[in-house]
Amino acid sequence: MKKMIYAAMAVFSMSYSAPAMAQSQDLQTKVNAYFTETLKAQQTVLEKADREAFSQNKPSDTKLQLAIKGKDVTGYQKMVWTAWCEANKSLKEEKLMEAEDLKLAKRSSWNIPACLEPDAVMPYYYGKKGVAADGKYPLFLYVHGSGPKDHEWENGIQLGLRFKDSPSIYFIPQIPNEGEYYRWWHLSKQYAFEKLIRQSMVNGDVDANRLYVFGISEGGYGSQRLASFYADYWAAAGPMAGGEPLKNAPVENCANIGFSFLTGADDTGFYRNDLTWYTQVAFDSAQLARPLAVDNTPLFRHRINLLPGMQHAINYGLTTPWLKQFVRNPYPKTVLWEDFEMDGRRRSGFYNLQVLVRPSEKRTYYEMDIDKNVVSIKVSDVDYVTTLKDKHWGIDLKFSRSYTMATGGKLRVYLNDQLVNLSKPVTVKVNGKQVFHGVVKADLQAMVNSCVEYFDPCRIYPVAIDLDY
Repeated sequence: MKKMIYAAMAVFSMSYSAPAMAQSQDLQTKVNAYFTETLKAQQTVLEKADREAFSQNKPSDTKLQLAIKGKDVTGYQKMVWTAWCEANKSLKEEKLMEAEDLKLAKRSSWNIPACLEPDAVMPYYYGKKGVAADGKYPLFLYVHGSGPKDHEWENGIQLGLRFKDSPSIYFIPQIPNEGEYYRWWHLSKQYAFEKLIRQSMVNGDVDANRLYVFGISEGGYGSQRLASFYADYWAAAGPMAGGEPLKNAPVENCANIGFSFLTGADDTGFYRNDLTWYTQVAFDSAQLARPLAVDNTPLFRHRINLLPGMQHAINYGLTTPWLKQFVRNPYPKTVLWEDFEMDGRRRSGFYNLQVLVRPSEKRTYYEMDIDKNVVSIKVSDVDYVTTLKDKHWGIDLKFSRSYTMATGGKLRVYLNDQLVNLSKPVTVKVNGKQVFHGVVKADLQAMVNSCVEYFDPCRIYPVAIDLDY
């Protein structure tokens, strides 16, 4: 599949001529100080063993404000990202080790906050394969299966060396604890994986638009959930030999990314083959319902196969070369997002949307289409009803969903020149009602807030619109 190239992705590799205000060391110092304060506050939450505060995941909101002229936006974006990188590098925390040749099997570890998982240390391998011509590597996160963790972890590096996806960087973690904590989607792992994404982007040797997650067996379950939960970061995802009930990994979230799912046709354990089939039907149905985004690009790009004659062991080498074809579009004109909880925690933002107040305790489903300068958002409460339940294990296998129009929420919509023409009036509609119309202005506040929310060099948005509905 042909890679999609987006000019906006190169925004921070452009030559930089800072505007007068951005040249002010005082301003950059203030932004850096805010970032440092925010990062330390996030650390303090975990040091105080405040699991609930981590789970609530409330967005930050800076008071730094400064109107920015359109011609100066790129300069300020670079200044904000530089300040963010400096704040992260000066933060006293366990850093991601430098990536050397993966063949050297260099390893390090991160301590997991005790309030998220007791007595938890996550060892990891981190290394490069090949040489990236531009110095920017695709990053593959591989999560292993549920056998004895030492064997599974060692096997992970052998697989990583064997797979034909060079040049690349691999992050291969070991599950901290077996037993009830042998799940890759727990809060403790969310903490680690968000730290991985944040630090790898700050370090500068990873391409922010080529992040991939995949795994086998228990790692197949985990990577399927992680694919849906963090879809706005991935270029593509590839669970293998797994099969999650779709309530745990809504397929709509995986619009705009590549999604591969390979399971043995005779892999009957825990209904893996059945659940993989249900996933294929759901993806195919979603594709039929919404084949194209507003800009006429394919919305769902997936390969889901039950491999004939195979049980739990399959050909694992088919996945990463397929994933590597995909490059993330950080600014899709159509976004589908079921805001679901994973181990009691929900995302506070997704692509260019940020939740300030949820309309209810139920799941929320957002459909956003941006056509020219009109942003149309449909917001619904989601109700699930189990339609098929396994009598032996008690697994909810199939579901029906119903949607009702949501009210009483507050949403922030971030915008840039890749999404709308900022020199012309913007109209925003929520559930068919116009809630905003006017010319929007770039502001430092939006850039700083979006940087903290997404910690993503491609998503430092110059404009934010807050909406009540």
